[in-house]
Amino acid sequence: MRRAGNGLEAMLYQFLLEPFGEASVRHSMAAILALVLSAGPIGVFLMLRRMSLVGDAMAHAILPGVAIGFLAAGLNVFAMTLGGLVAGLLIALLAGAVSRATKLQEDASLAVFLLVSLALGVVIVTANGIDIEGLMTFLFGETAAKMSASKLLVVAGTATLSLIALALIYRPLVLGCVDPGFLRSISRSDGMAHLTFMTLLVLNLINAFHTLGTLLGVGIIIIPAAISRFWTRDISTMIVLAIASGLVSGWAGLLFAFHAKIPSGPAVTLVAGVLYAGSVLFGRIGGIVWQVFPGRHLEA
Repeated sequence: MRRAGNGLEAMLYQFLLEPFGEASVRHSMAAILALVLSAGPIGVFLMLRRMSLVGDAMAHAILPGVAIGFLAAGLNVFAMTLGGLVAGLLIALLAGAVSRATKLQEDASLAVFLLVSLALGVVIVTANGIDIEGLMTFLFGETAAKMSASKLLVVAGTATLSLIALALIYRPLVLGCVDPGFLRSISRSDGMAHLTFMTLLVLNLINAFHTLGTLLGVGIIIIPAAISRFWTRDISTMIVLAIASGLVSGWAGLLFAFHAKIPSGPAVTLVAGVLYAGSVLFGRIGGIVWQVFPGRHLEA
């Protein structure tokens, strides 16, 4: 029994803890922690403002800026961050301007810019040469959950700025979700809060790109927020649950990526998808099981 126990302990240690003996894996976990702390609240407000698809569109809209940063400086994290930030804000402003100057809705305008931006980004990257390994990292995140210290520095710094700015606009964001008409009647901060929120969205999408790749990075922003909605109606609790589920997804996904030697983006997204499926089935707020077998103590 002791030998069996020692064997099990050794196996658990090898699977759960040994990967973090490598500095690059620790960098990835620290980046996930920083990312979900700032992206969790952003995802919740995206969902409550019915902008989840906008977040997905913006994730691809930053690609041309990132590609231009890559063209100018190679796989330099600072150049790609600056390029993605400029591209994301430019696309958001252009989509808003088109919707105000014409009868086209902002989501339709953003969809057009998304497709054009994605195509332009792919052309820039492929036409100027990038090896297969670099392209896979660019699209899907670090293989085997290994990250450089420079990427961690950028992710941690922008996540800190995002949290500070979010704290400053938290009240108008909540009021805008609960009663936008009342907010507009007592304050003119709604427009500034929305613009700041879109800037924070772009910042977090760039962080997600550095951590999990440009194609699947948005998943760590949107999926944990969707998970939290099945468990509570309180906004503060939603944020806590979104952060918690993001951390679990990130930790388990990085272990999966390390041992399977696959990119971190798909691994983390798949784990988050499993948590989402569990919430759809067993979530207290609208979960399938709770609807099929409602308890007498639950309200209709």
